Amino acid sequence: MFKYRNVLTSRSPECCNQRERINMPKKTAFRFFIALTATVASSAHAQYQNPDSMGASGSATQVVNSDLPSRVELSTGAQQLSNGYGDWSDVTLRGSFSDRSNVWQAELAAKREFGQKGVFFGLSDTFTLSPDWFAMLAVGAGDGAFYLPQFRTDVFLYRKWMEQRNLVTSAGLGYYRAPDGHIDRSVSLGATYYFTQPWILEAGVRFNTSDPGAIRSQQQFAALTYGKVGSDVFTARYGWGGEGYQAIASNVILVNFDSYQYNLSWRHWFNRTTGTTLSAEQYTNPSYQRQGIAVGIFHQF
Repeated sequence: MFKYRNVLTSRSPECCNQRERINMPKKTAFRFFIALTATVASSAHAQYQNPDSMGASGSATQVVNSDLPSRVELSTGAQQLSNGYGDWSDVTLRGSFSDRSNVWQAELAAKREFGQKGVFFGLSDTFTLSPDWFAMLAVGAGDGAFYLPQFRTDVFLYRKWMEQRNLVTSAGLGYYRAPDGHIDRSVSLGATYYFTQPWILEAGVRFNTSDPGAIRSQQQFAALTYGKVGSDVFTARYGWGGEGYQAIASNVILVNFDSYQYNLSWRHWFNRTTGTTLSAEQYTNPSYQRQGIAVGIFHQF
């Protein structure tokens, strides 16, 4: 266990008033690869967030409306941080494979954040339970970098509603263990409404408890998607709320503070199987501001 020190507290709980404390990540979220994967969101700390073509936050809800093609995607991104925290960069390879009742997804990401290199690997399965119910199970781990999980897992249950099954609600549980021993436990609730194309509206909330200290935080998001798969899809997303712990060095963390994040993304198809992605993001907390872009290319089978 690392020694706790240099803690920033904007809403400091009793357990963290001693100046000898640390911990790390941010929050949770499984958003990506295919037509989405869960509603848990924001930087590469306690969350892997990668919106896909349809659905702003990257929830698994898109699986309900179509048979998704298998896909491979390669992307790279760069972000600038204020106040001397060092720039971020990443190269990420993602893939998905679909059969009649399962969508298997994998992610391998090489990152550099806060001056340290790290590698993350994640695997998930979204599977059909009945015509109205489906679920997702995801696991992931880092290579020991302080901003990546030592181990994390998320499970979500989804329900389709209405005659056209165009309203999808979700409930999920998350567990995140950091390299320093810090643990996050979360409960997430979300809903996605599919209008007659080309609109999708999505919103969610995540309640998190971080230990040591039983620090409680809440984050929420709202997102709007416009477009048609096979042509162009645009997504705007806004997330805001509190964070329990976020590591900014191997022995320094921010504790119990507010943050907000904007994300704009564009997915464009060159033809029926191949296309490109472009996204821009801005994140702000009391200590620094982060902003950057990511570009990628994908191929569907």
